[in-house]
Amino acid sequence: MKKHELIFWAVKVPLDFLIIFGSFFVAREVRLITDLIPGIQLPVQTIDTLHLINFAFFAAVLYIITFALHKLYFLQIFNSKVKEFFEIIRYSFYAFIFFSVVIFLSKWIIYETEIPRLIIGFAFFFGTIWIILERIFLNNFQYSLLKKWIIPKRKILLINNNSFEKIEHIITDIKQANIYKIIWYVHSEKLEDFPYKYKGGINDIQTLLEKKKCDEILYIDSDFSKKELFTLWELSRIFWVRYRYITNSFDVTKTNTSLSLINNVPVIELENTSLNNWGKIWKRLFDIFAAFFWIILSLPLMLLIWILIKIEDPKWPTFFKNRRVWEKWEMFNLYKFRYMKWKYCIKDAYGIENNDDDALKFEEELIEKQSSRSGPLYKIKNDPRKTKIWNFIEKYSLDEIPQFFNIFLWDMSLVWPRPHQPREVEKYTLEERRLLTIKPGLTGMAQVNGREENDFKKETLLDIFYIENWSFLLDFKIILKTFSVVIARIKK
Repeated sequence: MKKHELIFWAVKVPLDFLIIFGSFFVAREVRLITDLIPGIQLPVQTIDTLHLINFAFFAAVLYIITFALHKLYFLQIFNSKVKEFFEIIRYSFYAFIFFSVVIFLSKWIIYETEIPRLIIGFAFFFGTIWIILERIFLNNFQYSLLKKWIIPKRKILLINNNSFEKIEHIITDIKQANIYKIIWYVHSEKLEDFPYKYKGGINDIQTLLEKKKCDEILYIDSDFSKKELFTLWELSRIFWVRYRYITNSFDVTKTNTSLSLINNVPVIELENTSLNNWGKIWKRLFDIFAAFFWIILSLPLMLLIWILIKIEDPKWPTFFKNRRVWEKWEMFNLYKFRYMKWKYCIKDAYGIENNDDDALKFEEELIEKQSSRSGPLYKIKNDPRKTKIWNFIEKYSLDEIPQFFNIFLWDMSLVWPRPHQPREVEKYTLEERRLLTIKPGLTGMAQVNGREENDFKKETLLDIFYIENWSFLLDFKIILKTFSVVIARIKK
């Protein structure tokens, strides 16, 4: 662990102590003003400062011990921040329950002055929120220092036998993280045209680790034997160096396994996704609630956009239907705000055959001449079909708002890979057809990790990773990141 990681690790303990200790005094002041229960005013109860100090000190110590036992004082900005926040909430609740039980059982044995229960509840509520805000500040501050090279970045040693061209996307992603520095690569022999220093074979790694020359080992690919790779893994543990490897599709799916029997023969099944039956039910209930909430919330905005579209191009409809392919190659109509003139809209969803659709022919000409993307998907630069409102609603993703109706009708989910048009799906490779094994979504892994900057291959890899590693926590992270992506586009 680097010195700056130790500093950030150590500073959390006194900060958390002060936050919890101080939250009891804030809670007492809030309780003197209100009980925060609408329509009910409970009798005001308080406690003197001397006794409150004793309770606050005990709670702060208990809080620190609880967090320490559950490893919440290991500052790793490389781990999931959302998971860290959920862990803080979880163990704060445990500390609150334990504190309340101890206070209840100790009354008249250790102390006589009672602390009001609402003060305890307020204190732990305020303390938890403030500690999460503290973590956000510390994480962002450390990341900013790393990005500006004020504190040293983590040095990575690559285990690789691929050409630079094959792994350029991996190298680019590592650079964009701004917290890593690739120093060397190790292989049985030197690679031609590889832009990093060659440091020998497997036997040279121990010397590097002994001299603390790297912080992480990233395994991409090699022709090392299983024995050599086991030795490499052992060395990383002996010298306390983080060891990670790039997975392929099979490696990832190995986590989605279940044990069953064929008669009396035990077998392991590789599952397509970790989304089980109960997961589907809860995901669907969340989709219904979220779609209904956002439809109601966005009604005034939808009305405004509807009026602006009608003013510029009075022809109907304002909501545009576009044919998309979903689970198991079935078709559905995806709803969007019409941000191009009606005569240019593809009308296959309105019963007009493709061969008779002049708008489709014109779009195919534009794709051939002006598309900025390769592969099945297209992105037309300087599109002449756009209306004046196009830039506004596309920049802020407002054209996607009507898709909450698709979610409510169960054509889509809030989070899954984005759906594509039939003529795009026809160009899928066999591997890319994995995207059609589940329902499509409003946002997804690829939309919050590069969006249009991704080529279709990278987008597919991101979406397949999501399918194979689905969890509610991952959904929540994607939803939060979607908001940050939209806000970032607004600021541009």
